[in-house]
Amino acid sequence: MRLGKTIHDYGSAKKIYLILILGSLAALGPFSIDMYLPGFVDIAKDLKTNESSVALSLSAFFIGISAGQLLYGPLLDKFGRKKPLYFGLALYIVSSFLCLAVTDVNQLIVLRFVQAIGSCATAVASIAMVRDLFTVEESPKVFASLMLVIAVSPMLAPTAGGYLISTLSWKYVFVFLGFMAILMLLASIFKLPESYKPDPNYSLKPKPILNSFLMVLKEPQFSTYAFISSITFSGLFAYVSSSPTVFMKIYEVSKTGYGWIFALLSVAFIGSSQLNSLILKWFSSKKIVTWALIAQCVFSLIFLVFALNDWLNLSLTLGFIALFLSCLGFINPNAAALALAPFSKNAGSASALMGAFQMGLGALASVVVSLFSEHSVVPMPLVMTVAAFIAMLCLWIGRSLIKSEVDASADAAVMAH
Repeated sequence: MRLGKTIHDYGSAKKIYLILILGSLAALGPFSIDMYLPGFVDIAKDLKTNESSVALSLSAFFIGISAGQLLYGPLLDKFGRKKPLYFGLALYIVSSFLCLAVTDVNQLIVLRFVQAIGSCATAVASIAMVRDLFTVEESPKVFASLMLVIAVSPMLAPTAGGYLISTLSWKYVFVFLGFMAILMLLASIFKLPESYKPDPNYSLKPKPILNSFLMVLKEPQFSTYAFISSITFSGLFAYVSSSPTVFMKIYEVSKTGYGWIFALLSVAFIGSSQLNSLILKWFSSKKIVTWALIAQCVFSLIFLVFALNDWLNLSLTLGFIALFLSCLGFINPNAAALALAPFSKNAGSASALMGAFQMGLGALASVVVSLFSEHSVVPMPLVMTVAAFIAMLCLWIGRSLIKSEVDASADAAVMAH
């Protein structure tokens, strides 16, 4: 139950720093993913293993986020927003500092999974608190601000991580993340209001929770577009998990140079997702998804052909990845909005389920990439191409099953970034 106090009961300064705190909480997960990527080579050397094994720690993080999406939704409704948030941040802080003591890659993999479970609380709680504190009319703008912070984090995190690792060592990334989480915990305790009254009658038994998720899955429009969004997103995770090897080992880019490349490629995704908001004035979400998915299939297939024939260099690789990410910037927000459009009551369960699909398939993609040779670019475009064509197959089959498609509003598509 939402508490009576809303954002209108606070002054303008309070509104600004509440949004800043919520944005920081939402960005903790993406920052945790991207900041240690430039250290893959150093981590492999220190732990006497290879980059593929280190990449499994990234896969473990994706799996943790996928599981946590489903865990925290019910907890936030049962115990209010702040107690699960405190628990998650505490878990994140402890696991971050324990990463300093790892002596083999398996310990890092386990701790990254635990760290992900902790970071999920910040993402889910921040979104829930926006819904609690802001009106329906204000929420899209606030969500857009939060999503922009999340989108900018891939530009900042690898660059900052590259300089930190070059100057000190990869372990200081986890020191930085740990102290960042401590600041967030203090801000949450002293500056964030409790926005939702705990509901002691809310059931945490598996059966009602599973029934809610099953009801969502039975909606063909959700299944179709949620899978399209998740499968194409797995191409992004294939790029993220293999990029340290491709850029720093194969193309011999420096740690700081890798950070700048990662930032540059993030512009393609951010730019197309913002351009999407303008295009929605003239084209429907359904049409944008279709044409962007066709383009993604074409670009990824050409990328794969170039890789198989050894025609790639650094510039061409960057170009093909930028094209793939640009298509994703059009596909993901519209597919997410279309997936959620049929729901009024179960929107929370639908959102959590879609997030779990995205991270789960992302984890699978990163594991698949890590199984291939470390001396070839091919695994990256191969997974991207397979993902794009499977998504196209889902679109073709799914639309034949949807009897009456509910369109997504422009606001919904903006919010789904």
